[in-house]
Amino acid sequence: MAAAAAAAPSRGAVQRLRQLCQRYQEYVRRHPAATAQLEGTVRGLSYLLPGRFADAHELSELVYSASNLLVLLNDWILRKELPRGPPGSLPQQKLLTWLSVLECVEVFAEMGTARVWGEMGRWTIIVLIQLAKAILRLLLLLWYKAGIQTSPPIVPLNREQQQSLHSEDVEGSSSGKDQTFVGRRSSRVVRSLQNTPSLQSRHWGSPQQREETQSRRAEEMNQPPTPLGLQETIAESIYVTRPLLHLLSLGVWGQRSWKPWLLSAVLDISSLSLLSDLKDLNRRERAELRRRTILLLYYLLRSPFYDRYSEARILFLLRLLADYVPGLGFVTRPLMDYLPAWQKIYFYNWG
Repeated sequence: MAAAAAAAPSRGAVQRLRQLCQRYQEYVRRHPAATAQLEGTVRGLSYLLPGRFADAHELSELVYSASNLLVLLNDWILRKELPRGPPGSLPQQKLLTWLSVLECVEVFAEMGTARVWGEMGRWTIIVLIQLAKAILRLLLLLWYKAGIQTSPPIVPLNREQQQSLHSEDVEGSSSGKDQTFVGRRSSRVVRSLQNTPSLQSRHWGSPQQREETQSRRAEEMNQPPTPLGLQETIAESIYVTRPLLHLLSLGVWGQRSWKPWLLSAVLDISSLSLLSDLKDLNRRERAELRRRTILLLYYLLRSPFYDRYSEARILFLLRLLADYVPGLGFVTRPLMDYLPAWQKIYFYNWG
């Protein structure tokens, strides 16, 4: 009797929590644009916190990680209502979800462990996260044939498109009336007043143009990955394992040695050069290769090159812009203060 009486409140709490989750999911499905504004507000708060108090930088990163996880959660809720899900099997989607979660929390995990357990804890969590990410990516590459690994692993949904789809369902596109009106003299196509969408999902193009754009974007996002040959698979494997090889070289030669920096640069350039021969890439894969090419500029901000060559020149340029270009000081001076802290975070510039 006593055990049953003690279990009753816990069952009631679980039931209330389940109802709360169902209400939140229903709200997200009905108001995708409003949830996007909430996510943007949380992310904007993370930009305002640094420099306010002692632990503001860690709190800012916690809020930023929470905003990314919130986007991931809301997109998962909305994707359950889509008529066609993302390409790939359910186990593959679970791997992509775990990979996305790791990328969302990796910076805060590094900063939190460094504050609690010091440098040893910091490097331990870095190695564990990079090892987990490499295993997940190798499984996606070799087992599920997922092709080129893109960042982010799961593409965020277009909330405006979700809002317009929901508005069309609610406001009754099935009412039997024409959605458009064609002028007799001008032959201009405009939306009829009965089918005008809500203010949040309103747009200035014709309905046909909107539908064509949405269908084209949906097709581009749901394109299957380009099959990789042996050379391209080796190139992508090099890219996936590069962080682990870099960490291993840091352990062998130390953080002040040029060898880890050179090894990582050679691996990145080799991977890109081997992938450059690949043709017929889809839109996401082309964007990913452009992103990797641009990220080669990060080597200017990575030690030891940054410590010996870039730091003085970059700070001099920012100070020059702040002193002689009106208005830029509001941007460049906080950047000068933030750059040393940013450069010391592994997942900011090496992750």
